[in-house]
Amino acid sequence: MTELTLEVRRTVAAPPARVFAAWTDPALLVRWWGPPGVACPEAHVDLRVGGAWSIANDTPGGTVWLRGTFEVIEAPERLVYTWSVDGSPAAAERVTVRFEPVGTSTEVVVVHEKIVGEATKAEHAVGWGGCLSGLERLLGGTGL
Repeated sequence: MTELTLEVRRTVAAPPARVFAAWTDPALLVRWWGPPGVACPEAHVDLRVGGAWSIANDTPGGTVWLRGTFEVIEAPERLVYTWSVDGSPAAAERVTVRFEPVGTSTEVVVVHEKIVGEATKAEHAVGWGGCLSGLERLLGGTGL
């Protein structure tokens, strides 16, 4: 089966350091993570190379945990981590997030690799779009 890559971009009205903090602080992650219809009641981040992260997604069908390990941390420019869904037989996918300054804003570039199947890629596209909308609302509404 062919492995696919998804790239999603969004410009957020906040500097890279604030966006990076919102992405890596569990107390902030639970406030913006998830597409419409998905709540994030719990997040854990051990922000070091080799450290683990996990995020609970409460969906209408039950709670799904996303998990992975940090491979690269270059604050506030870039994160690279593995990504897997509990109960998934597939090998871990990989996510790279770049926080690129654009004036006083940040372009967030999410590159999600090693996706198996078009249906999963489409689900990730909806998920990342919803997450980035939540991130925009958080940073635009609270002045973090």
